[in-house]
Amino acid sequence: MSATQNLDPRTAHTLVAKGEAVLVDVREAAEHAAERIAGAVNHPLSAFDPRALPGQAANVILHCGVGKRSAMALDACRKAGVDVIGHMEGGLAAWKSSGLPTTR
Repeated sequence: MSATQNLDPRTAHTLVAKGEAVLVDVREAAEHAAERIAGAVNHPLSAFDPRALPGQAANVILHCGVGKRSAMALDACRKAGVDVIGHMEGGLAAWKSSGLPTTR
């Protein structure tokens, strides 16, 4: 299993834009519906199952609102032996602070 990473929003954006990663939003469905990163797939932490991640889990970057829940999901992936790229530090707040777009 390769090492997972803490990624900044710009790096996450680049990997997604190149088709090398998919963003998985671990916020609750209502939060995701209110504002999200275009193309992010919602897998709420409250029902999170690392084995149910989309496609090849190894191409997944986890994110949430500020980075706390995605770090918890990352820990769940590690414990389940599911390899992901990592999680986005600072979550959606850092994404927006970096000037990257969201969808409402």
